[in-house]
Amino acid sequence: MDYITYIRSLVGTNKIVLNAAAAIITDHNHRILLQLRGDDHTWGLPGGIMELGETLEETCVREVFEETGLHITIDRLLGPYYNRNKVWPNGDQAHVICFVYHAQVSRGSLTIDGDETLDLKYFKYSELPEIGAVDHKQAIDDFFGTNE
Repeated sequence: MDYITYIRSLVGTNKIVLNAAAAIITDHNHRILLQLRGDDHTWGLPGGIMELGETLEETCVREVFEETGLHITIDRLLGPYYNRNKVWPNGDQAHVICFVYHAQVSRGSLTIDGDETLDLKYFKYSELPEIGAVDHKQAIDDFFGTNE
């Protein structure tokens, strides 16, 4: 049983604090990779919730691979971002602290599993779709505000 399943078996859908990690990955045209998530059908950064025993960097690398098929190398931490009132479609509630990293693709090719990931696309900042998580939106805005 993974950590989230275990915690949810104890607290149900009540709000909990969760640590997460996500990556901003850009291509040679300075477009950002976004994932159409299978859980809530919104666009966001590839990433996810930390498991017991992981570092944040390990979480980021694992989640990006699971959701995209890409192996990444982390360049730097961009910062912690907060989603104080995250509610998933199943009713689970959380205060999410998401550590967002800038990362480079080291190998692999984009893979859509049709479950966690419904689509993967690179977008220009000026053509971004609506971002479903406030923490991801803030990280993207901050990144492009200082890197354009």
